[in-house]
Amino acid sequence: MSLASISIRRPVLTWVLSIFILLLGIIGLRQVGVREYPAIDPPLITVQATYAGASAEVVEHQVVEPLEQSLNGIDGIRSIQSQSRNGAANISVEFQLGIDLERAANDVRDRVSRARANLPDSIDPPVVSKADANSSPILLLTVKSDTRDILGVSDQAERIQEKLQTIPGIAEVDIWG
Repeated sequence: MSLASISIRRPVLTWVLSIFILLLGIIGLRQVGVREYPAIDPPLITVQATYAGASAEVVEHQVVEPLEQSLNGIDGIRSIQSQSRNGAANISVEFQLGIDLERAANDVRDRVSRARANLPDSIDPPVVSKADANSSPILLLTVKSDTRDILGVSDQAERIQEKLQTIPGIAEVDIWG
């Protein structure tokens, strides 16, 4: 007895099984998860400023507020978030999707340089960097030597840093230690 012969002899059973399979398909289709919005990281520019010896409140009033006021006028900004702590400030500027990251970074650099006149004289120049929202180190290198002193190792690490920064697609190269 094959499925074909049973279907021919019992057409009602065939209809019931077909409807049952159709209902299971509809129920299963409703249970399938569909993402309405894909996981896309928006363009993000960060501004870091160091004001040695200043309290978090002083950093907030004398560094973060002038920078935020200057950055507010840039087209395409979705949100601005800032953090103030003792001696340092970090401002994250998130842009709308579709904004060119290079153009946005140039706009932020221009606004930060304009706001520089309103910042305290003893502050280090603010650093503007662009990166993905969820960026994390992809490669960590350790530079070690048994024959060179710490200055020689630092010099070699800086040479490696300069060469890595010239590679297209590299967002940032840091030296720690």
